[in-house]
Amino acid sequence: MAQKFGGKYSPDGQTGGSTPQAEAFQNARRSRAGGRVNLLFIAPLPLIWKAFTSEPVVMAQYLSALGVLLLAAWLTRSGQEAHDAYDARKVARRPALPRKILGAVLTGGGLALAGFAGHGLVEAAIFAVVGFCLHLFAFGPDPLRDKGMEGVNLHQTDRVARAVEDAEEHLRAMEDAIKRSGDRALEGRVAQFQQAARALFRTVENDPRDLSSARRYLGVYLLGAKDATVKFADLYSRTRNPEARIEYEALLDDLEENFAARNQKLLLDDKGDLNIEIDVLRERLAREGVHHN
Repeated sequence: MAQKFGGKYSPDGQTGGSTPQAEAFQNARRSRAGGRVNLLFIAPLPLIWKAFTSEPVVMAQYLSALGVLLLAAWLTRSGQEAHDAYDARKVARRPALPRKILGAVLTGGGLALAGFAGHGLVEAAIFAVVGFCLHLFAFGPDPLRDKGMEGVNLHQTDRVARAVEDAEEHLRAMEDAIKRSGDRALEGRVAQFQQAARALFRTVENDPRDLSSARRYLGVYLLGAKDATVKFADLYSRTRNPEARIEYEALLDDLEENFAARNQKLLLDDKGDLNIEIDVLRERLAREGVHHN
């Protein structure tokens, strides 16, 4: 089996084998908002040349087409990111705004404007239909129905969604702050902690009743971790103080251990609730004369 090369002069100072940074990529998925979406921002740029080599009316049409196509690209990227978040959760609502479908409509509209400016009405209609269909084929539609919502209290789910979104903001702020330290090993260490935190997020999303037990972790503890990361990154980027680094890594170790322990406790509580439900059901079946073998 292949091993990651490491040694004295590697960023993590290890001799090989699995590393903590590698665990941060466990269960990771490739984002939809990648190269194909970025090409949507580049593809319409030749319209700038067409616009400024045409008469004023045609120039306005080309520039309008450029604006519509860039707006379509932005909506598509946003829709892809929302689709990634939807897939990452077992319980999720469909996006309120179908941004990828709207992006397909705007792509067709932008191509229609460009086709009308350069050719005519028939060509514009053809470009609109082809652009819409190709966009949907390449990126697919948005999720159009809720996932795992049957039997779920919608009020509790909304509270969990708001709490998780606030917690994700803290994690993103930690990630942005630690980049200022210029230390890839620390960036990997923060990513590993993020994985433990997001495991707790998924547990709470799957059972919104767990929110009351995890609220401090999603709020107070993550806010403190974010503030500590910001202060550490500012200090370490200037001084490279080894003692500060040791203390910060110890803080991350404690946080990760506590988040993992809370997640495990919630999972055990859920299993205990399930066992109670099973025992009650068996007793009822026994009273009805149905015995479990």
